[in-house]
Amino acid sequence: MEKWVLRNKKADFESIMQKHSISECLARLIVNRGLLQEGDIDLYLNPDYSRICTPYGMKDITKACEILEDKINRSLPIRIVGDYDVDGISSTYILYKALTLCGARVDYEIPDRIKDGYGINEQIIDAAFEAGIDTILTCDNGIAALAQVQKAKQLGMTVIITDHHDIPYIMEEEKKRYLLPEADAVVNPKQEECEYPFKQLCGAAVAYKLMEVLFKSNGIDEAELIPLREIVAIATVCDVMELTGENRILVKKGLELLRKTENLGLRALMEMNGIALENLTSYHLGYVIGPCLNAGGRLDTAKKGLRLLLAESREDARKQAEELKNLNDLRKQMTEEGLFGAVSMIEGSGLKEDKVLVVYLQECHESLAGIIAGRLREKYNKPAIVLTKAHEMVKGSGRSIEKYNMHEELTRVAEHLTKFGGHPMAAGMSLTIEAIEPFRSSLNKNTILTAEDLIPKVVIDIVLPLGLITEEMIEELKVLEPFGKGNEKPLFADRSLSVLKLSVIGKNKNVIKLLVRNQYGKEMEAMYFGDTSGFLEGLYDNYGKTEVERAFTHRENKIKLSLTYYPTINEYNGNRSIQIIIQNYLYEKAE
Repeated sequence: MEKWVLRNKKADFESIMQKHSISECLARLIVNRGLLQEGDIDLYLNPDYSRICTPYGMKDITKACEILEDKINRSLPIRIVGDYDVDGISSTYILYKALTLCGARVDYEIPDRIKDGYGINEQIIDAAFEAGIDTILTCDNGIAALAQVQKAKQLGMTVIITDHHDIPYIMEEEKKRYLLPEADAVVNPKQEECEYPFKQLCGAAVAYKLMEVLFKSNGIDEAELIPLREIVAIATVCDVMELTGENRILVKKGLELLRKTENLGLRALMEMNGIALENLTSYHLGYVIGPCLNAGGRLDTAKKGLRLLLAESREDARKQAEELKNLNDLRKQMTEEGLFGAVSMIEGSGLKEDKVLVVYLQECHESLAGIIAGRLREKYNKPAIVLTKAHEMVKGSGRSIEKYNMHEELTRVAEHLTKFGGHPMAAGMSLTIEAIEPFRSSLNKNTILTAEDLIPKVVIDIVLPLGLITEEMIEELKVLEPFGKGNEKPLFADRSLSVLKLSVIGKNKNVIKLLVRNQYGKEMEAMYFGDTSGFLEGLYDNYGKTEVERAFTHRENKIKLSLTYYPTINEYNGNRSIQIIIQNYLYEKAE
């Protein structure tokens, strides 16, 4: 069941239209995104790198830069310690490329997802010490590595942390006391004392900021930063950062750079996946390129993704891209199998009644836990945690809903966990097998989620009758891109649409094509790419076999639907026509 609600934000739309030379539709969509001040609207409509915050406002960034300069000047060895996801790979690439350009003696280490787990660990520190490494530079991790940093310092190493994750804390007399590692410099905009105004940067963006300061200090031309900005855009989308403020600039301008990228690995990966460079969008970053870069870290080694980005010949780039695509195809298959097992377990037990889903899939590959948790969250609209067997321990990954801060909720039941960390929307954890049931029970007993919180809300931007859609409007909507978290694709709606024609198309019969007519007589083609069997099942349940068969044979019938949609241009055999892509639907009883 869904609850459809209409955004109905008020503003002086006439004034916004005149000041920014935009249509009423666009003005309403911008206001719906919470932008009311002229400066905020202007920044949204005209994103540019020149409008990004100065990096010097970030706590310890100048200090970290001075340390790195000293190490470079004295030719002391620096080891970057990254992470195995896209943000970690991207951060490592940015630091490695930039430090190499600055003449540093630098190498990198990326933890193995299964052997090492998330972030820097003591084995990585021991290995660095034995290799004679002077300085450890973390990226996309390290903010929670209190004991590990302490050990590195005891061994006489310099440690610089660059990270973007939430600062760990303990509760003392109902107040949070934040715990920071005793590193030589900690660069993370989420620190309490950090004055950097935009707190939602990904790890790669924080690493980029540090390198921006280092380049300026070394007199390196700003043009050398440009290839690094492409990678920041990929990481920002793939780490599901809010595409607002500075992140919107990084991704929008980054996509422009990526459409003409000279990175051989990225070009090969796009070609391998049939992506035309000129048509590249944030969707391709999040759902095609990102999963391929991630596949190495999930099923083999994350260094495969990094090697792709570092490829220096077309032949090597193609080889790396092919390996990653094959790994991602295997990952997709394994994910479907794991999801089937999780759903079967939930549906066949009392777990379905829980407000926070905790599923133990013993045989599931631990690297897939987060993906499966995300799919469960989508299916049930509940926070979901998938646990898997890992050596003598149990490891898990969780994905949350807007009303549930997963990191805070895990903090409340920390006695059941040996280790955890993450964001409000996603987290990772380790625990013993005996702790699974107490952990699940505590999460559900302590939850403040209500039944209302678990009803998925479909938020409609504008009720827009089909007859008001024009090609000019569809073109203007591109100004709103890139779409993603915090800047979702606009959602329009029209009600009481008669179905004139119904067909199931596609190689796998997985697309529904409709011809619909609204109450004002406007006819338009509509496509549905979701759960086709569920859509058809609902039609049969609500209208009966006779009416559905009449729609399939293009005859008059009693089927009426209310739809939410996004409008597009369909180009076929040189012809252009407007069509709508159905996002949600409601069955209506015909009068």
